[in-house]
Amino acid sequence: MTETEGFDVEPLRRLRYFHGQLLGARDFRNEQAYFREKLKLRMRCLLGYGVVCGLFAEPLPPDDDCPPETGAAAVRITPGLAVDCDGNEVVVGGSCAVDLRKALPEADRDKKTVWVGVEYCERPVEPTRTVYDDGCGDGDDCQFGYTEESYAIRVTGCEPPVDERCDTCCSRCRHKVLWLAKITDVDFGKPLRKEQIYLNIRRPFGRHVPTVITGINWIHGHTYTIDEAKALLGTQNEDGGLRVRFSGDVRADTLQPGVVEIQVIEGGSGRSAATWYMGGQFAEPAAGAEFAREFRYRQTTRETLQDGDRVLVSVRAAFVLDRCCRPVDGTNVGGRVPTIGAEPAGAPGCAVPPSGIGPWTSGTGAGGDVFESWFFVKER
Repeated sequence: MTETEGFDVEPLRRLRYFHGQLLGARDFRNEQAYFREKLKLRMRCLLGYGVVCGLFAEPLPPDDDCPPETGAAAVRITPGLAVDCDGNEVVVGGSCAVDLRKALPEADRDKKTVWVGVEYCERPVEPTRTVYDDGCGDGDDCQFGYTEESYAIRVTGCEPPVDERCDTCCSRCRHKVLWLAKITDVDFGKPLRKEQIYLNIRRPFGRHVPTVITGINWIHGHTYTIDEAKALLGTQNEDGGLRVRFSGDVRADTLQPGVVEIQVIEGGSGRSAATWYMGGQFAEPAAGAEFAREFRYRQTTRETLQDGDRVLVSVRAAFVLDRCCRPVDGTNVGGRVPTIGAEPAGAPGCAVPPSGIGPWTSGTGAGGDVFESWFFVKER
């Protein structure tokens, strides 16, 4: 926040009680508003916003107990908790079936890709007869006694905007909907399939969404022939090299010598475990670029690989800064960052990250650290 920017919060005023004071409904409403605004301010500034738990979008089975009216192209939102960018808690207490066509604005019903989200809302409940009329104006003799905090499901055919604020505390967010899923190839007359629903657009709960590594162009732990490894490293081909892809923009000026390191651990039939470092340099992004979503790093020396070698690739993610000058969250958890352009490989045990949202990426939520991966080399 610069010196010219203000803190986008209305002045907080609390009721000051004194003997003989006359209090009305407005005073008690303001008293509630004071404490609610304090709680929301504390929530979004100290903890952040996003999906806390649950709120997964799943295809609605044809034999569901409570199908929507059409019974086709419908999803079920599971129970869960979220906090919106204003600090309101969004509680979905039971699963909710959503007919996509019915929920879409009429102008979007020709779209093949839709987004589903949830938004905090309130509604008055429990009509109550008033005892005294309002002496200052026309009043209704029946008023709602309570305000129920609820939610509304939103569906759109227009790609939602991304919250690009680096600081989500000092300024309020304009976009109140928490988007939960992107659904592609929608045919409103047919049930959805699981592979049509992409959950990775969800914002995890926190003050900011860390930039992570989403793909590499080699298979972690795989065995390559010597020629395949040379092609991968760009040893003899200027268009080759190791590629690393990020979830968001990173500052190109932080991709400095030493950030990427290639170490070769010698194998073979004789004595092994001698190591040497393979020289290399960044081929992309091009000079002069301010930001990049991917880099390519290729070998620039003439050392050769031999049968049984292991090539260890390290990316010092703590030195790679994103658009907000925060370090990339780079830990290669489980060695499962996917290969660029390949279908995610199924794995026994932990098929998805602890968040339940795949595909895997780097990161533990702490930020920084070192991304490590390796592959093996065989003569043929």
